[in-house]
Amino acid sequence: MEPAIHHEADELLLGFTRALRSAGIGVTSDRAQMFLRATALLGAEDSRSAYWAGRSTLCAGIDDVDVYDRVFDAWFTGDKRPITGQEPPDLLPPLLANAEDLGRDQDGGAADDEQRLALVSDTEVLRHRDIGTMDPAEKARLAVLFGALRPRPPRRTANRWTAWHRGHVDARRTLRAMRATMGEPVPIRWRNRRDRPRRVVLLIDVSGSMHPYADALLRLAHTFVCGARKRAAHESGVEVFTVGTRLTRVTRAMRLRDPDQAILAAGQAVPDWSGGTRLGDTLKVFLDRWGQRGIARAAVVVLVSDGWERGGTDVLAEQMQRLQRLAHRVIWMNPHRGKEAYQPVQSGIVAALPYIDDFVAGHSIATFANLVEVVARA
Repeated sequence: MEPAIHHEADELLLGFTRALRSAGIGVTSDRAQMFLRATALLGAEDSRSAYWAGRSTLCAGIDDVDVYDRVFDAWFTGDKRPITGQEPPDLLPPLLANAEDLGRDQDGGAADDEQRLALVSDTEVLRHRDIGTMDPAEKARLAVLFGALRPRPPRRTANRWTAWHRGHVDARRTLRAMRATMGEPVPIRWRNRRDRPRRVVLLIDVSGSMHPYADALLRLAHTFVCGARKRAAHESGVEVFTVGTRLTRVTRAMRLRDPDQAILAAGQAVPDWSGGTRLGDTLKVFLDRWGQRGIARAAVVVLVSDGWERGGTDVLAEQMQRLQRLAHRVIWMNPHRGKEAYQPVQSGIVAALPYIDDFVAGHSIATFANLVEVVARA
C-alpha cells in the first residue's frame, strides 16, 4: 500500500473538485479521476502544474475558466489575484496530453506522424512492462490504461423459459390463446431460454510476496466490478476477496466509483496486508462459507497468487478439488507465469495445477487484457 500522505493529498484534490462542482462547474467523476492522474504525473507540489492540470481536465469550456480561477485561488492559496496569465508547463507527458483526444495538439490541429507513432510505441511498451518493476511515475501513467479494459461477464443459459419470437413451441400459451377465441386458430406462441451473466469471483493474494502487484490487482478487480455494474441495473455479479493468512471480502469497497478510493477502502479493511500466505486454509474458509450453496457454485473463480504456501499443500490440493467440483471454471493467474524461464515449481502451484482449467500470466496490462478475454469466454 502507498503511504498515507498520498491519500491525504488525494483527499485535498478531490475536495477541490467538489468545490468546483458546488460553484457550478460540471465536474464528472471521470474528469476528477483524470485530474488526479494529471497531478500525479506533473507533481501536485508545484502550484503552476496543479493549476494547468486541473484547468485542462476539469474545465469543459472557456466559460468555466473564471469560476475555476476563483475557486483555485480560494482553495489552494487564498490569493485573490487570478493566475490565468501563467503559461502552461512546456512539456506534458505524452500519455496525459493525448488521453482524451489522441492525435490532437493544443491548438486542435492534427499532430504529426512522428509524435503519434512515439505515443503509440510508448504506450505499447508500457502495456507489456512488468508492473512489479515500475516506479511510482510509471504506475501513475499505468492507471490511465486500465480504462481501456472492458470486462464482459461470461454467459450461462437460464433455467426458466421465457416468451420469445422463435425457438420452441409454447403449447400451454398457444392452447390458452385458442380457448380465448373459442377454438379459432391463433398464431403459435414460442418460448426459449435466455442467457444470463455468470457470476465471477476474484480471490486475490495480498501476501508479502505479492506486494509489488497488489494495488494493480485490486484496480483490476475494481474494473471487473464496475464493468459488470454498467451492464446491469442490479448489483454487480462480481465478488472480490483477498487471501493471505485470512480471508476478507472487499466487494463493498470495490463498488466505490473512484478506483483510488476503492483501493484505499480495501486496504483499510484487510488485516493481513503483506503478511504470510495460507492458501489452503483460507480457501477452505471460503468454500465452507461461500461454496456449497453460495457464490462459488457454478461461478467462474479466478485465483490470483504466485503459489507460495506456508501451510500444508495437502490441504490446498483438497480444497482445490472441492472448488473444481463446485465452480463452472477455475482460473489461476500468476504474476510470474509470463516471465522468461519461469517453471511452476512452487509448492502451491504444484498442488493446485491438476484442478486448474486455465493457468495464465498476470504481470502487465497486456496479461490483464488476456484475463478479461479468458473470463468472458469461460
